[in-house]
Amino acid sequence: MDLLDTALDAALAGGAAILPLYGRPLPVDHKADDSPLTQADTAAHRAIVGRLAATGLPVLSEEGDPEDADGRDWRRFWCVDPLDGTKEFVKGAATPPITSGEFTVNVALIEDGAPVLGVVHVPVHGVTYYAAGGAAWKRTGGAEPVPISTRRAPEGSLTVVASRDHAGAEVDAILARVEAEGRAVEAAPVGSSLKFCLVAEGRADFYPRTVPTFEWDTAAAQAVVEAAGGGVATRDGARLAYNKSDLRNPSVFCWGDSALDWRRWLADS
Repeated sequence: MDLLDTALDAALAGGAAILPLYGRPLPVDHKADDSPLTQADTAAHRAIVGRLAATGLPVLSEEGDPEDADGRDWRRFWCVDPLDGTKEFVKGAATPPITSGEFTVNVALIEDGAPVLGVVHVPVHGVTYYAAGGAAWKRTGGAEPVPISTRRAPEGSLTVVASRDHAGAEVDAILARVEAEGRAVEAAPVGSSLKFCLVAEGRADFYPRTVPTFEWDTAAAQAVVEAAGGGVATRDGARLAYNKSDLRNPSVFCWGDSALDWRRWLADS
């Protein structure tokens, strides 16, 4: 069984479950952490898990049963976010719609605490980023996939991607420190895991995320970034790891150019 093909099929099935519900008023529930939950989240979860079941590997999903993750000791498992960017999705039901469609479906394979395969699918735009075996691609619609890679950070400027809803004061301070060095900053607010993908395809240079995320928020996109030549690390520069006892991630920093000394812009560096 080709696990990349299975992951692609699962992500596309998740997107297909979401699209009929996009732009329609839906009841919005809230989970224990106050994050929103809609019928689209659960529909995508069911579609994805159904496709991944044939692999026989356990699935850690944001919308799965929390007891599925209790006491886990998995060397190899799927890590899934059925709908990353639910807030962006919900905005599509506004009148007029105020969403960019920047929500994603994320499927990753974790082995020994690291993402080794990842798919990030953008249902509204028909765009899919994916990676396996040390290579990364982008496919748009029915076109042939094209390989993607990160870029060398420009000397005089930096394109920084930040969350549309969750940037925070520390990210503002990081941008100020970059500018204080005489480097122009082009801030590109983007929703969901697409921020990582812009770094992976060489359209952005740096993505700081200092407010909370969970493993399913980052796994698939991290696989894409790393295969494209970039990195994803914690504040101390260590590679972001998975299958942690606490599913919450610490602060996360993503870069495309390995020569970019991003840690000097952190307040505690």
